[in-house]
Amino acid sequence: DKTSYRVTLRSALDSGKTTVVEVEAIYSHVLRPYPSEIAQAEKQLVVLEANLYFYSPYPTTSQTTTVVTTSSNVESYTKTKPVSQSDTSIIYGPYEDKAAFAEAPLKVHEENNSPFLTVTSMERVVEVSHWGNIAVEEHIDMTHTGASLKGSFSRFDYQRQQDGLASIKTFKTSLPASARDVYYRDEIGNISTSHMREMDESVEVELRPRFPLFGGWKTRYFLGYNVPSYEYLFFKDDHYALKMRFIDHIYDDMVVDEMQLRIILPEGVKNIELKIPFEVERRGDQVHYTYLDTLGRPVVVLNKNNLVEQHIQDFELHYTFQRLLLLQEPLLVVGAFYLLFLVVIIYVRLDFAITKDEAKESRMRVAGFIDEVQNAHDRRSALYQSYDDAINKFKSSKDAAAFTASRKKIDVDYKQLTQQIQNIQAQLKTEGAEASEKVAELQRLDSLYKEQVGLAIMAAEKLVAGKMGRQQYLDAEAATTSKCDDTYKKMESLRATL
Repeated sequence: DKTSYRVTLRSALDSGKTTVVEVEAIYSHVLRPYPSEIAQAEKQLVVLEANLYFYSPYPTTSQTTTVVTTSSNVESYTKTKPVSQSDTSIIYGPYEDKAAFAEAPLKVHEENNSPFLTVTSMERVVEVSHWGNIAVEEHIDMTHTGASLKGSFSRFDYQRQQDGLASIKTFKTSLPASARDVYYRDEIGNISTSHMREMDESVEVELRPRFPLFGGWKTRYFLGYNVPSYEYLFFKDDHYALKMRFIDHIYDDMVVDEMQLRIILPEGVKNIELKIPFEVERRGDQVHYTYLDTLGRPVVVLNKNNLVEQHIQDFELHYTFQRLLLLQEPLLVVGAFYLLFLVVIIYVRLDFAITKDEAKESRMRVAGFIDEVQNAHDRRSALYQSYDDAINKFKSSKDAAAFTASRKKIDVDYKQLTQQIQNIQAQLKTEGAEASEKVAELQRLDSLYKEQVGLAIMAAEKLVAGKMGRQQYLDAEAATTSKCDDTYKKMESLRATL
């Protein structure tokens, strides 16, 4: 029921010679709060119960045990002689000639207001991308395992008297020096009371929970960041090696009861090998699906209990990956867009109806005819201005031959457009009687407008020939212009209703 360790010396130890071996052991959850409940303003006392002697399979010739307390306020301690106390140190021994596996009770009851912060459960997710980034996110459940708070909590007294000596307001987490895009949030959302400071060898993040932690109180938060892959991912040909910390520095003198590390590797990774400087439990690899994945990404799952700061060491994960697979996701995106556009083209251009919808097709034909009428009418309306320009030029130049030639050219275009609209009207009679009637009314108004244009031309010819006085011409021009404007407004109004 005991655990033994083998120590290999750097050189053989000859008979009669000595060497020094330093062994550091870290124990978690050995300080027991006593009393187990305290009020908000009370100080916290803890009890340490341990072995007074060096526990060894070998006889011990001489030994000394030193207990360093956090304060000089020591309620009681074991007084096995020889023993001496000075300030924050209690020194036992030296004790001579102790047998192997010697044991004796050691009990120290002292004031200790250190933050008894414990990470009860933690999930650390490392997602590796061969496109230059490694994303790290930690899900942390944290509990104050010191003396539980007795009674109610008073925020007013806490801020005014600065009591709650054993409570936890803030703690500092150290991230890699290349960490960027750091975020800190909980179930509610982002916690903006955190502070980040970039240092030479690390990024220090001061985290402040939404409420101070007293004994028995819990909190849960998420901390994430990105680091460039070139600092942690190395490769030669198709062989890759990931070298990162197994765990980050969460807070000073940290204790993590349970931790799970999930390493998400790119899709297509094979031949995974793990190298780690301490024992861990490796569970079966899982598969993680995200955007543009087909077979899924392999996930290495590692479990470890009872972690402390000495476990902040690097692990190595070796695997093989064909670099041509980097083109898989871009090609999938291109293919997806190509397929989407192809489906849209097919859907828009083909009719999948089982039976024809005659009414719908008739409405579509009517809409097409109306578009043709509107386009022809717009071009015909532009000829009205051409008539006005020709008349004005004729009045100034008095060149009858040029005016006649210009007028004939405009008349040809006008008759062509009018005939085109008339043909469309004939086709509309079989599709939409209402639209056909409106087009007929549009033709009638156009005839009225054309009559006024003819009167304007006759008046201009009489003016140039000297058969009409200037004032008489101005009166006639005003009358025709007024009628033309009124007729044009009616045509535009009617056109808008088509």
